[in-house]
Amino acid sequence: MFTLRFDMRAPAWAAPAADLYSAAIDMCAWAENRGAIVAVLSEHHGADDGHLPTPLILASAIAARTTKLAILLAAVPIPLWDPVRLAEEMSVLDLISNGRVSYALGIGHRAEEYDHFGMDMATRGRVADEMLAVLGPLVRGEPVEYRGRRIHVTPPCASAGGPLMMIAGGSRAAARRAATHGLGLISQTDSPGLKEYYESQCRAAGHEPGVVQFPMPGAPTAVFVAENEQAVDEAWQVLGPHLLHDATTAASYRPHDDSVASITRADSVAALRADGGPYRILTSDEATEYVRNGRPLPLHPLCGGIPPDVAWPYLERAAPAAQK
Repeated sequence: MFTLRFDMRAPAWAAPAADLYSAAIDMCAWAENRGAIVAVLSEHHGADDGHLPTPLILASAIAARTTKLAILLAAVPIPLWDPVRLAEEMSVLDLISNGRVSYALGIGHRAEEYDHFGMDMATRGRVADEMLAVLGPLVRGEPVEYRGRRIHVTPPCASAGGPLMMIAGGSRAAARRAATHGLGLISQTDSPGLKEYYESQCRAAGHEPGVVQFPMPGAPTAVFVAENEQAVDEAWQVLGPHLLHDATTAASYRPHDDSVASITRADSVAALRADGGPYRILTSDEATEYVRNGRPLPLHPLCGGIPPDVAWPYLERAAPAAQK
């Protein structure tokens, strides 16, 4: 088994964005019958390297080319959205995908993105709670009162009860928000006691705890598969600059937060490789052993704008290794 992640970063020196988007859709279509269990799409705005700003549009294209692949949007910074427009897009995407798209909803952590939309970052928590109170009913086609007006979103989604929605965040505030609204919790940090706090808050709010996901300590978050040890050395030479771009850019989004599992402060390809952290290039045998230990390979095929013709062999090599 393996997962696919697409951030669609396209720095000026890497592959053209149009090529990357076409390849991401093709890769999902190819992979769904070869062990892929989910495609994860992220959302950021105003990034110099073109980080994916509209994951629902890309998810719609992927859903149209696939029949069973699950798609997770993580994380959607909902205060940057209009809840009515978001509910409409979620509902139509649910119909297109036949209920295969789920959502990790966050509040965002980059002031630049709030500036991008001319919004006040200081109010994001309150705005998120206000939106969460109506988003579920809206996608189910139920009329709601929102900011003094009555709203009815049509068409309703196809999924009974609406698409799966969770809260993304590694803080007590995020856990409390998830519990208050009866949602699951996805955390990128392995914060001690957070799972127990979430569960107690759920019960206090009258809800049973939902889906909970925490990172596995020491596990990679972006894996590539090379044939053997010699090929690993060659892969670091070819892929290394792309992985380093992804790593340094992601770290710049969180300049004072090292708690997130996917963050490394490596500042060179050599340091990134020696780090043994979130970015790994494994041999086929190592990838097979990883999966046999009960963990899906977290693949990031186009990481940092890797040209599709370079990326495809690593994906094609990972699929059989992940199914042995």
